[in-house]
Amino acid sequence: MTRNASPKLVTVGDNCLDVYLTKDFMTVGGNALNVAVQWRRRGWPARYFGAVGNDPEGDIVLQEVTRFGLPAEDVERRPGGTAVTLLREEFGDRKFLLESFGVGENYMPAPKHYDEIAAADWVHLGTNANADLLRRLVEERIRFSIDVSTAHLALPLTGVPLVFASGPENEDEPVEPLLGALRKAGAQQAVLTCGRRGAFFHDGDAIRHVAATPVDVLDTCGAGDSFIASFVIALICEKRVATDALNRATAAAAQTCLHIGGFPQEPRPIPGWLLTKYADYIDRAEA
Repeated sequence: MTRNASPKLVTVGDNCLDVYLTKDFMTVGGNALNVAVQWRRRGWPARYFGAVGNDPEGDIVLQEVTRFGLPAEDVERRPGGTAVTLLREEFGDRKFLLESFGVGENYMPAPKHYDEIAAADWVHLGTNANADLLRRLVEERIRFSIDVSTAHLALPLTGVPLVFASGPENEDEPVEPLLGALRKAGAQQAVLTCGRRGAFFHDGDAIRHVAATPVDVLDTCGAGDSFIASFVIALICEKRVATDALNRATAAAAQTCLHIGGFPQEPRPIPGWLLTKYADYIDRAEA
């Protein structure tokens, strides 16, 4: 698969509106959406399939989707709410007041969208993916990856070609048990992103490691998603060796830490109607 062959790259699943209450702004993100945007930013054909609600939050997400050339018609508008995360930052750490997956929870594409997904050269499933969708991709031998984040064994991984997971940042904690558990669960290949410790890749035969690229971090949101986007391009599309793919992916993740949000965007002020809508959650956190 090469750029000249115009590979069809697709992501499926989560999007969200991240609302930073202590900073009075919000950004658009979500693993699947972030990966698709990063592919588009690098000049690769990509589509994103997911769902938003029939609400103002959904309008905001769709504005960012279309800004990067992703087709709005690939995003289903369903009755209900768009995924929203309410966050506070305390001493550099994020505190989640609310993590609502909205209509995107357990997302299963409409049949017409599934046909487009199944025809792709590579599919990436975002976090909290639908287990039935995952099984179907395996059964139909569609080439895909999935980000399980910290829910390492929550989904059936038998036959999954490539799994991305969050691993331990503490250098005293070995990564081999977790990589082994992912492989034993059925993952053919597995990547652990371990923050400042770097990344590890088990290709089925050996474990490879590269250190993280040091930068002055502004925001870590979406760094792992940029890693995934770059790693898939380098390893799968460009057929680069694993160490090269890891180095390119860690460099991309570092660049994402230099701006606000999972991809470059202008942070939006939090509108009054949204604060009113989620006032109960905010009030309970302040109580």
